[in-house]
Amino acid sequence: MGRLVAWCAALFLLAGALPAAAHAEDGYDLWLRYQPLPADVQARDRSHAAALVFDADLHDPSVLKAAEEIERALKGMVGAEVPNYSQNVQPGSIVLGTADEPRIRALGLPLAGLGTEGYLIRSTMIDGKAVTLVAANSGTGVLYGSFALIQHLQRGLGLEALDISSTPKLRLRLLNHWDNLDRTVERGYAGQSIWDWWKLPDFKNPRYTDYARANASIGINGTVLNNVNAKADSLTAPYIAKAAALADIFRPYGIKVYLSARWSSPIEIGHLKSADPLDPQVAAWWKAKADEIYAAIPDFGGFLVKANSEGQPGPQDYHRTHAEGANMLAAAVRPHGGIIMWRAFVYAQENPEDRAKQAYDDFKPLDGKFADNVIVQVKNGAIDFQPREPFHPLFGAMPKTPLMAEFQITKEYLGMATHLVYLGPLYEEVLQADTFAHGKGSTVAKVIDGSLDHHALTGMAGIANIGTDRDWSGSTFNQANWFVFGRMAWNPEASATQVAGEWSELTFGPNPAVTPTVVRMMTTSREAVVNYMTPLGLAHIMATSHHYGPGPWVHELARPEWNPVYYHKADSTGIGYDRTRTGSNAVAQYAAIVARQFADVKTTPERDLLWFHHVGWDYRMTSGKTLWEDLVAHYDLGVGQVADMHRDWQTLAPYIDKDRFAKTDVFLTIQQREAQWWRDACLAYFSSVSGRALPAGETPPAKTLPEYEAISFPYEPGR
Repeated sequence: MGRLVAWCAALFLLAGALPAAAHAEDGYDLWLRYQPLPADVQARDRSHAAALVFDADLHDPSVLKAAEEIERALKGMVGAEVPNYSQNVQPGSIVLGTADEPRIRALGLPLAGLGTEGYLIRSTMIDGKAVTLVAANSGTGVLYGSFALIQHLQRGLGLEALDISSTPKLRLRLLNHWDNLDRTVERGYAGQSIWDWWKLPDFKNPRYTDYARANASIGINGTVLNNVNAKADSLTAPYIAKAAALADIFRPYGIKVYLSARWSSPIEIGHLKSADPLDPQVAAWWKAKADEIYAAIPDFGGFLVKANSEGQPGPQDYHRTHAEGANMLAAAVRPHGGIIMWRAFVYAQENPEDRAKQAYDDFKPLDGKFADNVIVQVKNGAIDFQPREPFHPLFGAMPKTPLMAEFQITKEYLGMATHLVYLGPLYEEVLQADTFAHGKGSTVAKVIDGSLDHHALTGMAGIANIGTDRDWSGSTFNQANWFVFGRMAWNPEASATQVAGEWSELTFGPNPAVTPTVVRMMTTSREAVVNYMTPLGLAHIMATSHHYGPGPWVHELARPEWNPVYYHKADSTGIGYDRTRTGSNAVAQYAAIVARQFADVKTTPERDLLWFHHVGWDYRMTSGKTLWEDLVAHYDLGVGQVADMHRDWQTLAPYIDKDRFAKTDVFLTIQQREAQWWRDACLAYFSSVSGRALPAGETPPAKTLPEYEAISFPYEPGR
């Protein structure tokens, strides 16, 4: 028998603005605030006897969670109490059900094409009564649809004439937690890890459930619990039990648990002498370990692996390829339906090639050699989560291999917790980049959604920005990056601007006095940080190790590619990394039409100019300025854009609760100060190496170059 839930409650269909000032908030509720909708707008009251019951064959856990969430939302938004559940449909009911329920099947709705996670929300008739229906082919789909309906109401859009359907374009929509077993978080700027390993599996913090709710509300369906720089202990029995406790909490919310696997685990905890993937003993060890994990977590998703990168062990230690390593693990999890996500972020000190080329050089020859339950996880750019990078050349270059995109949600290289940087435009820029792999229109989005090369295994991963801070992400606006990642993992064609508007309405209320200003701030913030940190294609000029603040002068570290001078190559003649035929020839890794564009200084987009070319200081830019003058102008522009964001925010004081307003105001003050620091320090350095004075009328740096070079942060977070 199918499952149908009918919900009748007092609903106010409201439109309009929030009151001038909401009550104080601390950000814990994220975009799931469910605050009272404004009482001063016209409301159409549909009140009914509340009733909601399940079929006798009973209780899909995800549908139960959907019902609980709607109950929570209605109580918060309109004060409606829902004392019980029923199958008795009444006028105005909200009906939750799956496609096999007879009354839903009788409607002849287009559910077949929704897959296992899609949903339909429709105003329709059941048993002769007008209802709002949320239907899907699974309980998880019903849950996603219920969150979509709630958010529709939160935004003040009402329940009339609804006809909404949505299906995720990507199968894997994952958060990667770089969380360590001691609760430190690599590149984490929002407190400790939320996983309290010491108290698990016994104590299950309610925060875990709220984490699952937040992820389900934006369609995230998987979480990798531990750092890619993994400890073998994560795969021991005590930690498997801890992961299983989390999996039990997440399961009703449609979220699978994954683990990062340390390649040398067979040696470290298995007491073998080797981790050679072609050694039968090693393969048997991994098969037994997979069996052990699946016995505890039947829906375990699989392993994420970082191998032979930044000193991590891997199959190349035994003269084996990445494909041979991945396929050995794939065989271990295959009987259970598991997958292997193998990271393409590889570079080695022993490799003298341009760091931007190394992933392509390692992986391109392996195209078509990976097992069908392996997906290669590729960073959005070839270096490392910079404020701007050209799209990774592997996208479009491995047509026989499923690729998933890896983005950063946490803000390493981007001002950490305190700078307002909305990453939606960065995601969108990469996803809409055209690889020309099969001619025009071969976007990165079409590579990762499988449509370009007909792959069924698809996905997108985001490095989480979540910690124990009360607001989860270190600031209110950092929450938006978690939100937009989920939206774009569901639909890589989503508009960053549109998502910013949705997030603003859910986070601050659907107030026309607020939303346009917040959206303007958000959509200009990423370009601002590029301008005051790494304009015109510069990259990786941050201070080393912690990547906080400017450090273009750093040159003395042991590994060349750890030094910012490696990336900008500024000297008395010019600045930029020559990646054309006269340099590293990294342009050749792109499709021919893209390679030709990037190889010519005249056709390279100026936003990427110094990524691909070493350009003379007197080169004439499209602005009419010399390169030196234009570089200075971009740094000035970035500082000015932050000042504009701060002024915009201050106009919203009457409309934002005082706590969230004050915290953001302080953070924007910090960002303004640090944008100026970036501008002054970088221009002091580049002026010194170029031998050029600042253009006439430019304000000189506040300190000398040696003073900027002496600034140190030995206890910064996230190292």
